[in-house]
Amino acid sequence: MLVTLVSGCTIGPGTITRDRFDYSAAVADSWKSQMLLNLVRMRYGDSGIFLEVGQIVSGYTVEGTVSVAAAWNLFGFSVSHPNVPNTVATAGVAGRFIDRPTITYTPIMGERFARSMMTPVPPASVLSLVQAGNPVDIALRLMVNEINGVQNRYGGDMRARAAEPEFYELIERMRRVQLSGGIAMRLLPGDRKDAGVLLTFGSKLDPSAQSDSHAIRKILGLDPAAREFRVVYGALSTHDKEIAMLTRSALEILIDLSSYITVPEAHVAEHRVGATAAPEQGPGGPIQPLLRIASGRDKPADVLVAIPYRNHWFWIDDRDIASKRMFSFIMFIFTLVEPASKDNPPVLTIPTG
Repeated sequence: MLVTLVSGCTIGPGTITRDRFDYSAAVADSWKSQMLLNLVRMRYGDSGIFLEVGQIVSGYTVEGTVSVAAAWNLFGFSVSHPNVPNTVATAGVAGRFIDRPTITYTPIMGERFARSMMTPVPPASVLSLVQAGNPVDIALRLMVNEINGVQNRYGGDMRARAAEPEFYELIERMRRVQLSGGIAMRLLPGDRKDAGVLLTFGSKLDPSAQSDSHAIRKILGLDPAAREFRVVYGALSTHDKEIAMLTRSALEILIDLSSYITVPEAHVAEHRVGATAAPEQGPGGPIQPLLRIASGRDKPADVLVAIPYRNHWFWIDDRDIASKRMFSFIMFIFTLVEPASKDNPPVLTIPTG
């Protein structure tokens, strides 16, 4: 007697919760490691390489087999009787589980690299981040090279420069006005890029914020009586009711952030990398770095992310809240400069049996 049962099925809804969590966590961790590695590579003058996870398709199949066989042998003949000796019985169970995820990777290179990494962040996007509650001083330090001719710091080795003293005074005063609710953005219809972006200073401010508002106008060379100013892309304004922002590209932002990395002294002595610049001085004292990335021979335990490079470890401390927020904020910068793709995504066919 032989009975065989074979079944096959695809696992469906039960895997969604687990897979979605596992894949999202894996993608997030890989993005953090890739970003930190590229920052370190840029600090050392190496080229950065970016790979995007284009699509993840996971297919599961479960197969099972159960078999039972029994026979009684008597003088070469098979009989079916429980009292006859020489009884033989066998049973078997077999199963197979197949997991075949399909993951596509898309390198950012060529025209797409030029469009996404080298295109300056629109001034309207900078103001949108400020309008959403992000600190105006951090946004301007990170994404702007100049405002009406007032220069920000830049840390790239090829054109490193310190910020003008007025810049730190400007962003400090703008932060105080922002906290008082005196900075807003308004959009007007228009076809020209950034033609309808207005920065508005509130009229009902407390005396200290009012003093900061007048000082901001003086530093930027703006009309002291005006409340709204058109914001355009550029280094210099054309009149006193205009604010010109020379914004940075994503590549410039990464190069500047990489300059804050604390590199091993041995690498500096061997001329493998430039020395870490000392903190600049602002009106209230030393200016804190936008991002702290430490280095050492041994891998630390309590980190947000850590990567090996040139026989050393580089990491962001998990207890450094400011650096963690800045590191996460970089992702938003990429979405601001990423153009809409004109290519259709790949179509994958996954068997269901």
